[in-house]
Amino acid sequence: MPGVSERGRTEVRRRRRAARRHTMAALASAVVAAGAATGVMTAADDGGRTTARPDTSASPVLEPLPAVPVPSVSPSASVTPSPAPEPSRTVRRSPAPATSTAQRAAPHPGLYRHPRSQVLEWVDSHRDDPRRPMIESRIAEQPAAVWFPAYNPGAVTGQVRGVTAAAAAAGRTPVLVPYAIPDRDCGGASEGGAPGLDAYDAWMEEFAAGLGGGPVIVVLEPDAVALSDCLTAGQRADRFASLARAGRTLHAANPRARVYFDGGHSGWHGAAKQAAALRAAGAATAGDGIFTNVSNFHSTADEAAYARRVLAALGGPPGLGAVIDTSRNGNGAPAAGDWCDPSGRALGRAPTTDTGLAGIDAYLWVKLPGESDGCKGSAGSFTPEYAYELATG
Repeated sequence: MPGVSERGRTEVRRRRRAARRHTMAALASAVVAAGAATGVMTAADDGGRTTARPDTSASPVLEPLPAVPVPSVSPSASVTPSPAPEPSRTVRRSPAPATSTAQRAAPHPGLYRHPRSQVLEWVDSHRDDPRRPMIESRIAEQPAAVWFPAYNPGAVTGQVRGVTAAAAAAGRTPVLVPYAIPDRDCGGASEGGAPGLDAYDAWMEEFAAGLGGGPVIVVLEPDAVALSDCLTAGQRADRFASLARAGRTLHAANPRARVYFDGGHSGWHGAAKQAAALRAAGAATAGDGIFTNVSNFHSTADEAAYARRVLAALGGPPGLGAVIDTSRNGNGAPAAGDWCDPSGRALGRAPTTDTGLAGIDAYLWVKLPGESDGCKGSAGSFTPEYAYELATG
């Protein structure tokens, strides 16, 4: 990845191995929602990238569903990253006393907050902790994405339906993150996924069967496009064809679903390169637009400008838009290569579908703030000290 020395890459690989050990332990103790609606992402990168990978923890969880970004990602996870600034791996929820009014705005009433997550569990069990009021009001009360990082045929339909049915009953729109693409994270800390693309296609049909008929936002496979350079040309083409099938499958199951494809982030690939990959993956024909900054820290202004460039390069049809992960980008990107729970960060804009910007459909919390990338806590685990730092940053 550009901007990162060989020594830096070696250190990143060392951290990834450590993160993988944390992740395995977390998965074992959690089922943590590891499979379905939890989505703990640990954005591990290569030292300079910003991807979104799910690590192993679970936030919003349904049964043993996966919680909000479990092993996430940022944003997404990756092993052969790209740009240096920071991995996309950072993912999840709200700002500090010194943050702007926009950042402190109440979440859009249309987005769904899952009633189970690591942060909510912590809040419920630490009523006397002096940090609890800040973490509860600025993070736990915000709606966030629900991740489905487990390849679990036979179970995923029910897990997805559990989230979408509850959201429909509440009159809200859920944000779902399917994260089971084969060769996920290019063998990095969030490696895993379905055993092959045929199996993935079948799993996606089961996933889609749980969508119901109400509005739903699907953040389709963080890092699957931006982090595909680790694949051979043939493998990449096969993956992109499978992603296009996934988009069509999701829309066929629920025409009201809004499906967004992996746009990486503003510190990674150039807009033209990312648009070409997105076109090959069917984003313009089988999707409703792109998502950026999953598990990352790039500013909303930078991401909005980047997303518009990608959409312009992608071309029609009219109506394609972008959603931006704003969970931890309140202070913008940290120093290049500083992706693992970097200090000095803050919550970004509250989740909303009313951005006031043409072409930007929503600000979402895909990565749950306070779930560690693997440095301030085990990868994917909720770390109150980190959450408090983000809430007051």
